[in-house]
Amino acid sequence: MIRYALSCDHGHGFEAWFGSSSDYDDQAARGLVECPLCGSRGVSKQIMAPAVKGTKKSAPSADMAAKMQTMMMEAAREVRAHVEQNFDYVGDAFAREARDIHEGRSEKREIYGEATPADVKKLRDDGVPVAPLPNLPPDKSEVH
Repeated sequence: MIRYALSCDHGHGFEAWFGSSSDYDDQAARGLVECPLCGSRGVSKQIMAPAVKGTKKSAPSADMAAKMQTMMMEAAREVRAHVEQNFDYVGDAFAREARDIHEGRSEKREIYGEATPADVKKLRDDGVPVAPLPNLPPDKSEVH
């Protein structure tokens, strides 16, 4: 496992773990790496200090890393399922609806939908609370 410090083209910094440096390169090339704050796929690696081994603790085993990844993916699936079951889907009208609710022009309710990174940035700059839903890879049983 390798941890990268990343940032998006909107200036958000975050960290992510990958199985190897080639895993990051492959996922980034396919547009699968995105900012957890705004959903931008314009993500790049940042300069990071290397981890220095100073204790006898070792990195997680491959088995432990796989278990952690499975747990994280399950949590992401549960979050997404909860939102899809309990929030109103507003499609590509998300930015307008979120702003209208925030400014009191629409009934307060929980919504989700689609928005461009630019729309998300404008909403955040104006204090409208928004967060991206995790994009999940298809279940292996659904891939043909």
